[in-house]
Amino acid sequence: MAAVVVGAVALPAAAVQQPAHPARASVYISKVQYDSPGRDNRSPRSLNAEWVDVTNSTRKTVNLDRWTLKDDAGHTYTFRHVRLAGRATVRVHTGIGRDTRTDLYQDRRTYVWNNNGDTATLRTDRGRVDDRVSWGRDRSHRH
Repeated sequence: MAAVVVGAVALPAAAVQQPAHPARASVYISKVQYDSPGRDNRSPRSLNAEWVDVTNSTRKTVNLDRWTLKDDAGHTYTFRHVRLAGRATVRVHTGIGRDTRTDLYQDRRTYVWNNNGDTATLRTDRGRVDDRVSWGRDRSHRH
């Protein structure tokens, strides 16, 4: 299977959850759209409007193969054959789609991120927490 090399992506002006950049993480969760705009009807459009942006702040490409993105309920997305270019961002959508350099898809038919509060945790291939962002009831957590 060919590797996906992810390039830079323009981020929307209407930012949702924008955590401060962590002091030591070179790859981090830069934005979270946990509340899909409009009615939550589980349509492909609505599911893919729920997403997490993962950003590489370094100049070097980072191999994200086997890294994971997980919510509080244990829903886990595992990055497969993804190399994130330096100074680039990749958007991980909840719904079904075809992976590109700037967009990855979890291929789920239900929502992952809870609107009233949840935590997105990014772990390396060795299981180390690289970044964590919370909102709603757990808003004070930022690791």
